[in-house]
Amino acid sequence: MAIKTFTTGEVLTASDTNTYLANSGLVYVTSATIGTGVSSVTISNCFSTTYDNYRVVINGVGASASLGLLARMGAAATGYYGNFTYVLYSGTSYTFVPMNNATSWYIALSDSSSPSVATSFDVMQPFLSARTFYTGGYYGRGYTGNFGGALENSNSYTSLVLIPESGTLTGGTVTVYGYRKA
Repeated sequence: MAIKTFTTGEVLTASDTNTYLANSGLVYVTSATIGTGVSSVTISNCFSTTYDNYRVVINGVGASASLGLLARMGAAATGYYGNFTYVLYSGTSYTFVPMNNATSWYIALSDSSSPSVATSFDVMQPFLSARTFYTGGYYGRGYTGNFGGALENSNSYTSLVLIPESGTLTGGTVTVYGYRKA
């Protein structure tokens, strides 16, 4: 689609507005509010044929203990390969955590003084019958880091599940956006 340049005094029509909205880069898919004291959060029907790639934004998530926040695609409880690196602010080096056929992947880490996290990550081709890739970064109280990897199977997924490494989750939001196809 050619980009239209508007001039002063020109009328912006409904057709122009709808065209530009339909051709935006990130398109809202769904969101979920995390309840109080939950052991997992499932964002159902967030992946479909509409988009091949997605952006997931999570913020304000608190926990009952030090927070290691994990993710998994639907019911796929094995086959995650990748890495999770983080820096403890009071330290002088980073830590590398490899994932080799893991049951989920790390998306954040926070200390126990006030466990809360904010993270965003991309999930590539979760609905396609191909490997699902993921990559992102996060901030957690006392820590910051990044992660990336793949789910090594060719299954199609429609949902994302968030799981605390221990304890429970309280509050926060999860928002899923689709990357518009060209």
